[in-house]
Order: sequence, then structure tokens, then C-alpha cells
Amino acid sequence: MSARILMVLTSHDRLGDTGEPTGFWLEELAAPYYACLDAGAEVVLASPKGGQPPLDPKSDAEESQTEATRRFQRDEQAKQQLANTHRLAEVNADDFDAIFYPGGHGPLWDLVDDADSIRLIEAFWTQQKPVAAVCHAPIVLIHARDADGRPIIQGRQVTGFTNGEEAAVGLTEVVPQLVEDALIAGGGRYSKADDFVPYTRRDGQLITGQNPPSSEPVAKLLLEALGK
Repeated sequence: MSARILMVLTSHDRLGDTGEPTGFWLEELAAPYYACLDAGAEVVLASPKGGQPPLDPKSDAEESQTEATRRFQRDEQAKQQLANTHRLAEVNADDFDAIFYPGGHGPLWDLVDDADSIRLIEAFWTQQKPVAAVCHAPIVLIHARDADGRPIIQGRQVTGFTNGEEAAVGLTEVVPQLVEDALIAGGGRYSKADDFVPYTRRDGQLITGQNPPSSEPVAKLLLEALGK
């Protein structure tokens, strides 16, 4: 049986009160999507609201394109799947072998506090299945707790989008909280590489990546955790 991996995307489409659009970051979906697919895994997409998640238009700009994003844009089946994501409330951890969160700024507003997302993370954690997130998405882990009521990131190695990277994209004063600060405040053993350099951490079943270039390496660690 091939592994079934649940990828959870944001449904949030606005950068605070700036009026600017946001959403998920295309590379952070496309690179892991194909890494998993090419390894023989099945990928299922979900989001809080279901249906088409908002794409951050900056991630669709020419300077943000990669081989994986171009492949995704040519892939009618993948785009159809993206247009019809499952609602998180209707998803059960029992049906999957791992969960993966692509980033983008959207998760800072919706997934970080989403009750269904937290329920799923805690269920995957209890079932000792891999839990992975990249870039801004590791912030979705901060409210998830283990069976003893401890935050799952407490005392564990984690990484995520750095304060320096947020400053570099000019959104330090716009985001509701900074990923680096939130992971440290939550008790994570946070570490990082230089800005926009690929960097990952794996601590048992917990797998995190720092930025968009880290998304495929995170997926490969996830597959490794699944024995693929």
C-alpha cells in the first residue's frame, strides 16, 4: 500500500489590514507535492474552508518559479485537485500516514488557531505519524499538545521562517506574530541557517523547514520517516 499524505493549505487571503493579497506559497506546495508523488505516495489536499485555497500572487511571479512550480502549472490533474481541497473539519487522521503544511503568510492568520487543524496535528502526533511544516507553517504547531498536555514542540528541535527573512520581505510590522519568536516562546529548540538558505530539522516524527528552498528537503525527510 502506498503512503497517503495529507497536505494542509491556508484559506486566508489578506495580509492583515494592508489590502494586499496573500495565501499559500506555490513552491512550498509544488516541490513537496511532486517529491511525494514521485516516491509513490498519494497526496490529498485540504484547507479550512475547502475548495480553492488562495495563492500568494508573489509566489506565482516569474522570479519565484522553479522546476516544480512550472510542472504544477502544466499539471491539469494537480490544479483540479487544488481547486477542490477537502474541508479540514471532514478529514480524519486515521485515513493518512503523515501530515504536511506548506507555508505562505496565510497560515499566520487562520491555521495557527484553527481547531480542526490542531485536532488533526494532535491525532497524527498521538498515532506517532510524521508531522511536517515548512517556512511560515511551523507556527501551526504551537498550540498542539501531546497526550500529557505538553506542547509538541516543547524541547524539540524546530526551525521556521526567521525574523531576518520576515524583515527582508518587509512584513515584520504586518504579520500578527513572527514565526521564529513564536516557536521559541512555545518551548521549541529553534535553530536556523542564513536567510533563504535551505535548512531543515528532524526531531523524531517532527520535521520542519526554514524557508521556500527548504520545502523539498522537508518532504524528503518526511518520506524518509515513512520509510520511502
